[in-house]
Amino acid sequence: MKCFWRRHPLSEKKIAHYMYQLCTSLDHMHRNGIFHRDVKPENILIKQDVLKLGDFGSCRSVYSKQPYTEYISTRWYRAPECLLTDGFYTYKMDMWSAGCVLYEVASLQPLFPGANELDQISRIHDIIGTPTENTLAKFKQSRAMSFDFPFKKGSGIPLLTASLSPQCLSLLHAMVAYDPDERITAHQALQHPYFHQQRATEKQALASHWRKATTFFPKHPVAPELLSSTWQTPKEGQKQKQPLKQEKDHPRRPGPAYLMELPKLKLAGVTKLSSYSSLALQSVLAPGANGRVPLLRPLKCVGANQKTDAQKDIKPTLKQRRLPTVDRRGGGC
Repeated sequence: MKCFWRRHPLSEKKIAHYMYQLCTSLDHMHRNGIFHRDVKPENILIKQDVLKLGDFGSCRSVYSKQPYTEYISTRWYRAPECLLTDGFYTYKMDMWSAGCVLYEVASLQPLFPGANELDQISRIHDIIGTPTENTLAKFKQSRAMSFDFPFKKGSGIPLLTASLSPQCLSLLHAMVAYDPDERITAHQALQHPYFHQQRATEKQALASHWRKATTFFPKHPVAPELLSSTWQTPKEGQKQKQPLKQEKDHPRRPGPAYLMELPKLKLAGVTKLSSYSSLALQSVLAPGANGRVPLLRPLKCVGANQKTDAQKDIKPTLKQRRLPTVDRRGGGC
């Protein structure tokens, strides 16, 4: 991608198209708790106007404990907090790198081509200016050294190309803000006026996608006739709809279901069974002389060797019999 851009300058419309996809990829990573830490043109892949961010070897979780690795990211695209602290930086460093990429895409030249770390800081101050004391105080909290930078007003970002719109320059300044707390996020960058046309195109594409989806998958996929009280039965190879007959004697009641008496079966050769009642239960449950039904008393549990009074009164009806002796022949015992 870098070689392609350096040989053929891109129009601002094409630059906005690619930068919108880059900010979308960074927003997706940051919302999922990951920041790239090495955004540069060499790690950006483009094929058929589709941009993809690659090389995730330096990724880190935004929830991991600081400090991080000090020497991270390529020097030209390294944020000031990565240069002036002992690894105390956040996911905002990706937006600084994306701003450097935006300028390089538009001008075909790097924004801060420092030869070493000190030269890198000097080039940043030459363009942006010396940061305020409040900003430097944030960096002093993480490194035990004093910053004695000479005051520089800053020449501003050089306008090497006159084709950039004011919205593009506004987004570029927001990306390369010296203070990470004032730097724009990827989600905020997607809402910038510079990407107005890209948002409208994306919204139109989503609306067209939903229209196609509702054509193949209607909102009410169940047909109304399937929800009515009809049922289908195969008859002579075809399915016919027959309405369900409701019982006249049993009108439908409100509720999910109601009881219905089943029809009686008439079977040939089967005699009617008569019900036999227990005489013992009738005698027990029958009303007494005073017209009251006697109460049932629970039975007492007895042991296996004990007998109840009712069992003692029963006399055995079996007679004792003796078997005849058997004469064994052959000397059997």
